[in-house]
Formats: sequence, C-alpha cells, structure tokens
Amino acid sequence: MVKMTAKPTVPMAMTAIGETHARSRITSRDVTATIDEPEARGGTNQGLSPTETLMSSLIGCTNVISHRIAEKMGVEMGEMQIALSAEFHRMGAMLEEEIDLPFSNIAMQIEVATNATPDQLEAIKTDLAKYCPIAKVIRGAGITITENWTSTPL
Repeated sequence: MVKMTAKPTVPMAMTAIGETHARSRITSRDVTATIDEPEARGGTNQGLSPTETLMSSLIGCTNVISHRIAEKMGVEMGEMQIALSAEFHRMGAMLEEEIDLPFSNIAMQIEVATNATPDQLEAIKTDLAKYCPIAKVIRGAGITITENWTSTPL
C-alpha cells in the first residue's frame, strides 16, 4: 500500500491558445505542448490529437505510477514499453450523435524490465489500478482498461 507523504491537493493551472480551429498550444508550468489534428482532418499535424493526448496520458500515468509503486516496495523497475490500442467511436466528435462512452476496448500491452517477483509484480498491478489518476477517471466513466503485463529480468 502506498502511503501519502505530500500535500493531499495541489493547485493545477493551465492556459491555452486556440491558434486555429484544429490546433491548440497548451502551457502548464514552464512547458508548452501542441494539440493538433492530422492534415486529413484540417489540422497541421504538429501534435497529438485531443483523443490521442488522452490515451497518451494513460500511458504516461501507467509508467510514472508503476515506477513509484515499485520504488516504494524496494523493487527495481527499468524501461517500460507500453503499446495501447483502443476502439474510438467517432460519431460524437463528428457531431453526428451523442456517444456516452466514446472509447471501448482499451488494451495496454506492458513489458517491463524488473527484479520483481511474480507476487510483487501482481501487487504493483493492483496498486496501479488504485492510484493512477488517469486510469481511475477513465474507469470511473465506465470504460474498461485491460492490461497485459510481461516482464524480463533486470
């Protein structure tokens, strides 16, 4: 179990400029990112689309929280490779019909180099489901996330 040692809440602030109908420049802290549509959808392909950004947030959160849990357990965890696939129901984004759950069948193939025992890896997976805020929001919306883990020794 991961114990909280930091403040329970921290302020989060972001600003954005919608540079075109398809491209936004987002700033948080001293970091700027671009969210854009591909050229086929009228964008300039300068960044991930909004939906790709959401899925990349899930990947990033999975990596960060897994490593934090492993560190707290005293387990070494090296490079993590994550492949995500999902079904995206675009009818809502195309303004054709309201879609309650635009994503289904989110699956992540997670390969990690670690010295964790099988039991420790199971504990990491269990705690990841408890503590990854992005996964919690997605699952809380009623969307299933399937994680398939494989490990290689460090």
